[in-house]
Amino acid sequence: MVHSMTAFARVEKAGAQGTLSWELRSVNSRYLEPHLRLPESFRDLEGAVREALRQGISRGKLECTLRFTEENTDKPLQVDRERAAQLVAAAETIAGLIKNPAALNPLEVLAWPGVLVGDATDPQALNAEALALFNEGLKELKAGREREGAELARLINDRLTSIEEDVVTLRERVPQMLATQRQKVLDRFADMKAEMDPQRLEQEMVMLAQKSDVAEELDRLSTHIIEVRRVLKSGGAAGRRLDFLMQELNREANTLGSKAFDPRSTQAAVNLKVLIEQMREQVQNIE
Repeated sequence: MVHSMTAFARVEKAGAQGTLSWELRSVNSRYLEPHLRLPESFRDLEGAVREALRQGISRGKLECTLRFTEENTDKPLQVDRERAAQLVAAAETIAGLIKNPAALNPLEVLAWPGVLVGDATDPQALNAEALALFNEGLKELKAGREREGAELARLINDRLTSIEEDVVTLRERVPQMLATQRQKVLDRFADMKAEMDPQRLEQEMVMLAQKSDVAEELDRLSTHIIEVRRVLKSGGAAGRRLDFLMQELNREANTLGSKAFDPRSTQAAVNLKVLIEQMREQVQNIE
């Protein structure tokens, strides 16, 4: 089964230390592009999150946002005195290099990462909870991509069926269209009241047959349709392969259009190009 690259998932979990929530958004991209937004205290998770994405998803631009709301908002604030002292010392060193430096703002010191700390939180346990919750969110995201991928495959298969029907119809009509074209050549000779040179007439018929021979293009269209269905059924990361097949289908439709010698074959080529373009747009969403 193929998967879409577009999906959304949100998971949340409340615990003794607070509430964790992940939002995962996935959109189209040629490659795997993860973008993580993590609170400073959860930065150690970045490597594990990226690895989980790499193992679970092949393509797509992913935005993964983690939020944490502490449970006890009225607990006393604690300051890491050692880190604050280091920060003040560093600021004073820089101030010595500046003429008339501004006074150090205590609130700016408090805002520096690591100066203001919690009291009895267990960072390792909290990180483990956050990572487990992320894996739940990733599973939900992949399920959404799978559901949408199934719908995309259905839409593409519907259009493949329409192309198959057009190919069969055109294949059946070609002898009739050739006969009509042959009659037009005969009528043109008759209107010119010219004596029919059998050799010239034969040359005209051969040229007409060569120009209007679309059997090879119809055969290749049928072959490509079979391959597209096989790739859709096989699943996996099929987007690039399907995109290539759309190009090949379009190439054959263009050749049919260039060989069109009858309004019916011209219309058939146009219909094929419309259906192929609709499929191509859907394929851009497939992983």
